[in-house]
Amino acid sequence: MTKLRLSVAMGDYDRTRALLDGRVQIDGVDPVYMTLYPEEMFFRAMRSQDFDICELSFSSYMVKTAQNTCPYVAIPVFLSRAFRHTSIYVRKDRIQKPEDLKGRRIGLPEYQLSAHVWARAILQDDHGVHPEDVTWVRGGIETPGRPEKIALKLPPGVRLENAPEGTTISELLDRGEIDGFMAPRPPSAQALSNPAVGWLYDDPTAAAKDYFKRTGIFPIMHVVGVRKTLCEQHPWLPMAVFKAFNQAKGAALEALSDTSATKVTLPFVEEQLKAARETMGQDFWSYGVGANRATLDAFLRHHHAQGLSQKRMQIEEIFHPATYETYAI
Repeated sequence: MTKLRLSVAMGDYDRTRALLDGRVQIDGVDPVYMTLYPEEMFFRAMRSQDFDICELSFSSYMVKTAQNTCPYVAIPVFLSRAFRHTSIYVRKDRIQKPEDLKGRRIGLPEYQLSAHVWARAILQDDHGVHPEDVTWVRGGIETPGRPEKIALKLPPGVRLENAPEGTTISELLDRGEIDGFMAPRPPSAQALSNPAVGWLYDDPTAAAKDYFKRTGIFPIMHVVGVRKTLCEQHPWLPMAVFKAFNQAKGAALEALSDTSATKVTLPFVEEQLKAARETMGQDFWSYGVGANRATLDAFLRHHHAQGLSQKRMQIEEIFHPATYETYAI
């Protein structure tokens, strides 16, 4: 039988490496892998649908899915997850606590990024800072003039303006022309060297652990999408992709647990792995719908409340039907 020759775009992570090096195969697929940065991958996926299977911004996917215009259907593989307490930087000379952000100006690269949905949710739920309480200033982190990938119609009361032409939000933060900075990446090195610039949370790890303990939420940033037309032609494909990504993640966790010689260039790996499992359980980076319902529901609720999805989507509407359940032995 001839295998499907499909393009697959994703990040180069430990949890995808077994796919990239061929240790794990996608049943029935002869893949052409491309490892790309999220900014390029998401832009090309949403603007020109360049890939057959692709890592996608969860937020961008939901914007398009709620409009019924997304060319991809997601499977519940969550290649990027992160507690976004580290995504908010502020001018420490004027912002001492999250509530001080009310009435202030916060720079961000794109309003609809998944990281921003979660960061705004944290500010609202835990500190009473609502999106309309802030003036949002959109601009590139390192390069001026970053466009929004997807056209948005934001709720009344949400103020979004562009950074001055030729200026980045890192420069604005460094000069004190904005009060805060929110992004999946840190500000530029110049801004970080400014003693007046720092994380909003003095101990973001402690804040994130407290957040998880209270909510059970481990925020999801990215999903994996499969081109809808391919799913219609080959209904077995979504489950084959789900199975392969699960196997690749399993290989990564097995290697991480082998501490006879640490597989990542970072000290205290064994201690951190033990702490993660004690705090979040053995399968702390779970794929699939069942183990992630609380996280998924929180994202869908905030995504709609922030005006990004035009209707309140339900979990049962957002993934390929074949991937909600799997076999057991």
